[in-house]
Amino acid sequence: MIDIMNSIDSSALQLESPPLPSPAVAVSVEHVVTKYRDQTILHDLSLKIRQGEFLTLLGPSGCGKTTLLNLIAGFTEAEQGEIFIDQQPVTSLPPHKRQIGVVFQNYALFPHMDVERNIGYGLRMRGIPAAEIRQRVRAAMALVKLDELGHRKPRELSGGQQQRVALARALVIEPKVLLLDEPFSALDKNLRGSMQVEIREIQRKLGVTTIFVTHDQSEALSMSDRIAVMSGGRICQISTPDQIYRRPEDPFVASFLGDVNILPAHFHGEDGTHLHLRLGARLVSVERERLVGGRHDGGRLDIYVRPEHISFEPLSADSVLTGTVVRHVFQGDHSDTYVDVDIPVSGFQRVMVRSPGLAVMDRWPIGTVTALTLPPRNMTVFSAATA
Repeated sequence: MIDIMNSIDSSALQLESPPLPSPAVAVSVEHVVTKYRDQTILHDLSLKIRQGEFLTLLGPSGCGKTTLLNLIAGFTEAEQGEIFIDQQPVTSLPPHKRQIGVVFQNYALFPHMDVERNIGYGLRMRGIPAAEIRQRVRAAMALVKLDELGHRKPRELSGGQQQRVALARALVIEPKVLLLDEPFSALDKNLRGSMQVEIREIQRKLGVTTIFVTHDQSEALSMSDRIAVMSGGRICQISTPDQIYRRPEDPFVASFLGDVNILPAHFHGEDGTHLHLRLGARLVSVERERLVGGRHDGGRLDIYVRPEHISFEPLSADSVLTGTVVRHVFQGDHSDTYVDVDIPVSGFQRVMVRSPGLAVMDRWPIGTVTALTLPPRNMTVFSAATA
């Protein structure tokens, strides 16, 4: 896997190529259930992971994401269900026979071994000849930029260097699947960001199927081909980062991934293409496709809107929402402004507005009464019964 790929003669390519087949399924989890004593951790969960993709399991602590990773690795047994890797059943196989590489949260390096011996440990356990081990270890060290550190012990390395050792050890065995269990949690913010970029570049270069566990939404959004958002032992939604952020299919997904304002509204009629909602004292029209699930009970509907999609406007008789600016929070490249809005029937609600730079603080100082604009195309509407 670490060898350099042969180049492709572009002249041999046809001008009109047939459509590419769908990516093969690298990992298939089928109807797994796990329990701890009398508590169900995973509920009849199924998941297919494509060959070569970077899939993130995202969710709060206790949602079951690490349990799912451990099931795929073979560290945990399921009460029922099956797991396949490259279409071969592995449910009853021990971890060392599943052709997986794992980077643990604490890296799990052997303190008495130097970098080279840590990286080559899995190869030695597989009985690979010594000459081949040396060659593959050198290639793995070059891949993760550790060429000059082969004889250091883990205690002599920084956190980022230790992570590279753990990654090289996982990759040197040429796994079919790479599992990453919150590998950035012990790193400071700047190092965490640079390591995210490095690991993603290595993953793309090798094309290894990767499953990444995190509770950090920004990591998931920046690194993933697809994200599976989990809650309560179930997958709420699985899709691309853009689709999950902009078109959530579940209220939990909408509120967990990024900041969101939830505004209570009431059904006030519809036509063939739009819903008409009463929000405060005014009516707003929203494309019907923005209603998740396509159904409502004719009563309350909740509007979910991201803070960057709300903007300030001068007060007028047609203003949908008005409120008082109560706080500014400078975040570097943007500012978050909190506005207390009085929504008839529902009462006061605090709304977050995200604006670039600092100008908002001068134009709309604390205590200002202002109006807010909510573009209907950026709203997601849920029935209150599902929210």
